[in-house]
Amino acid sequence: MIYFDNSATTKVHPEVMKTFVAVNEKFWANPASIHEFGHQTNELLQSARKQVAEILHTSNDKIYFTSGGTESNNLAIFGLANKYKNRGRHVLVSEVEHPSILEAAKQLMKSGFEVQWIPVDSDGVIAVDAVKSLLRADTILVSVMHVNNETGAIQPIQELAAYIRKNSRALIHVDAVQSFGKLPVHFQILDVDAITISSHKIHGLKGSGLLALKKFIEVEPILFGGGQEFGIRSGTTPVPLAVCTAKAVRLANDNLEANAEKMKQLTEDLIPFLKSFPSINIISSSNRAPHIVSFSVRKIKGEVLINALQQKNVIVSTSSACSSRQTKTSHVLKAMHLQDEYIKGVIRLSFSSLNTQEEINQFKKIFTNVMNVIKGD
Repeated sequence: MIYFDNSATTKVHPEVMKTFVAVNEKFWANPASIHEFGHQTNELLQSARKQVAEILHTSNDKIYFTSGGTESNNLAIFGLANKYKNRGRHVLVSEVEHPSILEAAKQLMKSGFEVQWIPVDSDGVIAVDAVKSLLRADTILVSVMHVNNETGAIQPIQELAAYIRKNSRALIHVDAVQSFGKLPVHFQILDVDAITISSHKIHGLKGSGLLALKKFIEVEPILFGGGQEFGIRSGTTPVPLAVCTAKAVRLANDNLEANAEKMKQLTEDLIPFLKSFPSINIISSSNRAPHIVSFSVRKIKGEVLINALQQKNVIVSTSSACSSRQTKTSHVLKAMHLQDEYIKGVIRLSFSSLNTQEEINQFKKIFTNVMNVIKGD
């Protein structure tokens, strides 16, 4: 099988799986228990937290282990907005965010917050001038993803942060689910206030992730109970998942440059091939993350191509996996004003360090055959 759907999820790293088994076998006590077994388990948990904090350049108590990207994004949106609402109730969110941000922002509106949507250009990149025109004295939060999950577009986070810092007191949240492990991501380089990471996007386990805050930044909890995770995320902390999240974060960070270069070479080899088909429009711009190539075939539904490739044992997706089973048009493509003749035929190829040049070569042959059948090109 050729698997080119790594933005949807990745294969678990053998070292992560090994860690998961070992922690479940040896450290299965409740870390909140006061007995020695619980204390040992808690020490392991805090060690994992420290590892992530060091990589992201923040303090240990600002790493909150969660169930994944959606929960982390919700915690950021609701937690930050409610914590700092005394400063104002104006929130800015880009039009191309993941649904876990967009839907959370819509819920904020029901609670009396004013949310405005930041537009993007035809490449899916935020218009910095639009942020300049929308930012106000009462803006308390700006949420912008680092890399778009459908197109791979890289947002100008550093430029945005520099302007926001200079002209407002607004906090900045970055959904780094698609960028961590592919681009440098930490508080010193991005100068933001909150970062979301999902474990299963970086060869970790599903159902785990984290929200990291910059030092001295606070959030209000959205889950209430026993007060775990420094009172921010109640519920018995799943230590094996937290430890494996830290493991996946460390592996992704340690191998960042080599993995990113490998994926870049694969995608740069593939793009000229795709451009050779007259009916194909490359949606991903040159300023994209190294692991995503999004394209569209004129007047052909993406599902047709997906099914045809799947019959040849090639796995790809249409834009976002979160919405690929739905019939509605992608909000990202709408925001980019993609032409109608291309908007239904979008295919996303997304890679990991496990993919090889041989797979690219095989894909070219298979794709050519499929296109000959479907289009007769």
